[in-house]
Parts: sequence; C-alpha cells; structure tokens
Amino acid sequence: MPKPKRIPPYPNSIGKSGSLTTIDGDYGFTIADKIVRPQTGMPEKLLCLQRIEFEDGKKELRLAYFIIGKKPKRRGKWVWGQYCTFIPPKDFKALVLEAQKRRWI
Repeated sequence: MPKPKRIPPYPNSIGKSGSLTTIDGDYGFTIADKIVRPQTGMPEKLLCLQRIEFEDGKKELRLAYFIIGKKPKRRGKWVWGQYCTFIPPKDFKALVLEAQKRRWI
C-alpha cells in the first residue's frame, strides 16, 4: 500500500508586500486577502486567488498556485507556481463564488 503524502500547512501570504516591474515602471503592492483550495484530485497543488492592493489604491485579483516542491532544497514545502496554471472548471467556479461571497467582485 502506498504511503499517504504529507500535506504541509498552507502558506500565508496575507499582508506580504511585493513589486511589479512593467515597461512603465515599478509598482508596489500588498496581498490584502486570499482564497485557497486544493485542486480537485491533486492535493499537492494549491489554487489561490489573491486580492492585491497597489500603492496607488488600485485593486486587482491574481490567480496563482503553489505546488509541493520535489527538489532537495524545497522538498515537502509549498513552492510558488511560476507558470500559468490549468484549472478544472469546478475549482475555478468555487474560487469565483467565494470571491463574490466576499464582495471582491
């Protein structure tokens, strides 16, 4: 019988700051809130919808994901997903419904 995978605690990014560099310059932001859920049938992938607040007051949403690392330095820890994610429609719908419930959209 295969050994069950250990899922680490979900990462907490609320309140963390970041910056975005575009052709028009740099923009600072803070992660104001987030909605997370494991992807259906793939508990080692955590889907995340973040509410971002920029320094100029603008608010946007960022769809992101984390995966459990497999390389030695990050093995067994949540790692930021650096590429566009594929997402099952029912998981996307759940994120959107929760965002509506929180009056983000």
